[in-house]
Amino acid sequence: MPRMPERPFISLLTDFGLDTAPAVCRGVMLSISPEARISDLTHNVRKFAVRDGAFLLQSALPYQPVGIHVAVVDPGVGTSRRPIAIRTGRGDILVGPDNGLLPPAAERLGGVAEAREATNRALFREPVSSTFHARDIFSPVAAHLSVGAPFEGVGPVIGTDALERLPWPVARVERGSFQTAVLFIDSFGNCRLAGTRQELAEAVSGLEDGLRLRVTAGDRTVTLRWVPSFGHVAPGEPLLYDDADYDGPALGVNQGSAARHFGLALDAPVRVAPA
Repeated sequence: MPRMPERPFISLLTDFGLDTAPAVCRGVMLSISPEARISDLTHNVRKFAVRDGAFLLQSALPYQPVGIHVAVVDPGVGTSRRPIAIRTGRGDILVGPDNGLLPPAAERLGGVAEAREATNRALFREPVSSTFHARDIFSPVAAHLSVGAPFEGVGPVIGTDALERLPWPVARVERGSFQTAVLFIDSFGNCRLAGTRQELAEAVSGLEDGLRLRVTAGDRTVTLRWVPSFGHVAPGEPLLYDDADYDGPALGVNQGSAARHFGLALDAPVRVAPA
């Protein structure tokens, strides 16, 4: 099992954008853990989009060192939603709101080994505001953990089944078709589809480069090809490909936006069948 690096490692993901909030969080963490390496995963999660944040977090964390990972997409800040910390099977600790943001990433890191509600105010920055828990709770808790504060000291145990979970589209493999939905839309407009390459291959009786597939998405039905990269089709042409960034099948348009081309939004149904 990977171990915590000797020098503390903390990652940070938020929907804060380009203002100073991420720098404030880094400053709080460094004031407690001055030797920490802090990696900014992204601060451009779509505003208030908890599921987008959960998808990006679970996509990024398997490639990070074992460490403490702070994630904040928190439209319920200041309400009764709980601040939590999750210890994973790989040995990481995830810190953030109990709104479904953290569990998908925890599952990618060996599962939820233990979860606790963050109630120990000795680990907080005082006074705690009602609107900036990233600064006053999540960042200082993460920093204290990175320098050796015991996980048990965060607060009381939460049962795994009591953690908030997000609705997540799933794919269905049917005879001769792959019934899926848009799971995530990236900044280029590429649409990551629910399910795996293996499930798609099962549905269409095998995948090979250049395979022609019939795709119904939005109000359009088109025939396109399964290809290894965008440059294998002409500019403006749609394609299906294996998205290395997010580990699964995706619908794209070479030098264009699949979301705009097909008129797709999150959870929009997509059907893939042999041509």
